Amino acid sequence: MRFNEEKKKDIELYLLNKIEQKDTAVSKAVSEAFSVNQNTVHTYINELVQDHVIKRVKRGEYELVRSRYEFTLRRSRGELDTDTYAYDHCLYQYIKDFRENIVAIWSYAFSEMINNVMDHSQAENVKLIIVQDYLKTQVAILDDGIGIFRKIKEHFGLASYDEAVCELFKGKLTTDTENHSGEGIFFSSKMMDDFLIVSDGKLFTNNRYDNSMIIDMTEGMDSGTCVYMSLSNHTQKEAKDVFDLYASVDGGFVKTKIPLKNIFDTSPVSRSQAKRVCNRLEKFKEVLLDFEEIKWMGQGFAHQMFVVFAKEHPEIRIFPINMNEDVTRMYVHVTESE
Repeated sequence: MRFNEEKKKDIELYLLNKIEQKDTAVSKAVSEAFSVNQNTVHTYINELVQDHVIKRVKRGEYELVRSRYEFTLRRSRGELDTDTYAYDHCLYQYIKDFRENIVAIWSYAFSEMINNVMDHSQAENVKLIIVQDYLKTQVAILDDGIGIFRKIKEHFGLASYDEAVCELFKGKLTTDTENHSGEGIFFSSKMMDDFLIVSDGKLFTNNRYDNSMIIDMTEGMDSGTCVYMSLSNHTQKEAKDVFDLYASVDGGFVKTKIPLKNIFDTSPVSRSQAKRVCNRLEKFKEVLLDFEEIKWMGQGFAHQMFVVFAKEHPEIRIFPINMNEDVTRMYVHVTESE
């Protein structure tokens, strides 16, 4: 059976995703999903092997072919004077043939992260690691400067690195208001499929992550910051859609989302924890407070967040999302008792 190119590409992408997931019955899974015989699937597999997209590990088992590229940039050589040098000389050659929306996302996110290194880190050396296969492109940016969470903690006089991580989630945070809006990390983290920052023993991420991946990236890293980004080479995402999701009609950055599971090691219970979350929320008009994986919340946290802060700032709307039954019960208790 012959398929048009679009259908064939769908089959190949599905097949490659199954291989990446280490499915032990790839041909059967693809055959059932697309109602094609397994001989056709094996033909596609053989073509992908010949094209060096995948390689055989052993009979019936395959893995994606990955390429790894490393670059070192030094401030003393002028390679950190502009973000365009790193983009033009390191990343662009590996993404230039992708669709326009993908190039635009990488151009924005990569440039923002390099700018942060240039202007905030005081780093002398930056190591860039690019890992690429047919499905995705991964980029790690490691610098030897002052760690990002230490920089935020010291600049704003915060009590701990945990508070610095919390502030970073909200966005509009910068230690250089003259030259930066503080939006780069926020929007880059939303555009990427995976995004994380490792520094000072702390982690900022909107995604689930693999500890082994982090250990591999940060091996030998005693100080500084590591930024990791990953994006599908076939994504339909548009940078504009991400901006629009958090912007008002006039284009201002007025919305933010705070994932509590990434901030607190346990369920939030106290007023002081709520005050930490509420810090700088007056910069926004809408706040999505994400309770995903939060099993319950204390009365003090709920009252401070949804009653005290709400009364003090009636112009700010806080929307709790992904609440389970116990969290919902406490939310209803404090809001309806007023």
